Amino acid sequence: MSWTANSVLVTLAILFLWRVEKLAEACSCSPAHPQQAFCNSDVVIRARVVGSQVIDAGNDIYGNAIKRVQYDVKTIKTFKGPNQNFEEIFTAPTSAVCGVTLKTNSQEYLIAGKLEADGTMHVTLCDFIEPWDGLSATQKKSLVQRYEMGCDCKITRCTSIPCTISGQAECLWTDWVIEKSVNGNQAKHFACIKRSDDSCAWYRGSAPPKKDFLDIEDP
Repeated sequence: MSWTANSVLVTLAILFLWRVEKLAEACSCSPAHPQQAFCNSDVVIRARVVGSQVIDAGNDIYGNAIKRVQYDVKTIKTFKGPNQNFEEIFTAPTSAVCGVTLKTNSQEYLIAGKLEADGTMHVTLCDFIEPWDGLSATQKKSLVQRYEMGCDCKITRCTSIPCTISGQAECLWTDWVIEKSVNGNQAKHFACIKRSDDSCAWYRGSAPPKKDFLDIEDP
């Protein structure tokens, strides 16, 4: 094989790896506690997915068609966002670019997403999207008030021991180091709430009043 052919193959290989890397980078998400997802979202709704279709969304700078998936939904309840019933939710066409796949057999979901300039709702794999029946009772109750009460608090994820917080207005999220899961006890059953002295602490609504707050001391 000639030197020129080898050079072309090497160049193509580099371009391919670069493309794969860029795609991976494009959908890199840090795990978020459900409360963080709620606070960082423009819209949070409970909705039933009733249909889907791939639509054209214009062209990129090179003239290539941009595709998006449109999910037709029936909004059941809005927990955050404008007072309107969203009938469509949009996402990218593949998971490589953070597109979300939803079941269209009338499955109900809790869907958190962003509001675009034209008033439409857009979701990605980085957003908090869960089947409604898969949420805990505490998570469902917290959507009404508790999560919003703690949006001024910071939830710091602990990835290894030791881990610390930098101030009183933080809650240390330890699900990963304790349970090796981001969907553990604190994610399912606790909300980080600001107290009267402006400090923040974990709150479990189903616990007796004297045990409502879970304080985790710095190691």
